[in-house]
Amino acid sequence: MNKGIYLALLSMGLAQGMKIPIHFYKKKEWRPELFFGTGGMPSSHSAGVSTLTTYIAMQRGLPTFDFALSLIYGLIVMYDAQGVRRQTGELTLKVNSMNELIEKIHKEESVEFKQDSPKKLKEMLGHQPEEVVGGAILGVLVGVIGHLCTKKRIENYQNLR
Repeated sequence: MNKGIYLALLSMGLAQGMKIPIHFYKKKEWRPELFFGTGGMPSSHSAGVSTLTTYIAMQRGLPTFDFALSLIYGLIVMYDAQGVRRQTGELTLKVNSMNELIEKIHKEESVEFKQDSPKKLKEMLGHQPEEVVGGAILGVLVGVIGHLCTKKRIENYQNLR
């Protein structure tokens, strides 16, 4: 049983669940479908990799290969979440607004134009830097709590023997 994986998945689920009330607080709009979406506060990607990295650091120590691998992987994931994926999301916003402009132009023309309307692209792909940091903080908290719970459980088991 790999507790690090379970904790990382738990923190990702918590991050996804937190997006709903945070969005409601900010926008006064209830959107439970955000649980299954990408983007938003906090980043579940950051939460997951931060939890795993924190848990490994506390269980195995900082000078281990496991920690080094998890840290580098986590940094790449967080950079990608707020860098490449965010830029993709911003490009998608521009494509969607261009599509709306084209539709307005075609409505004003008298020439009949037949084309299947393209599906609107998903605009929330990446994260703002603060969303990545929020996910990382959540991840570290879950990693620390997970380590402490595991440590107490092991101590209790050893005391029973």
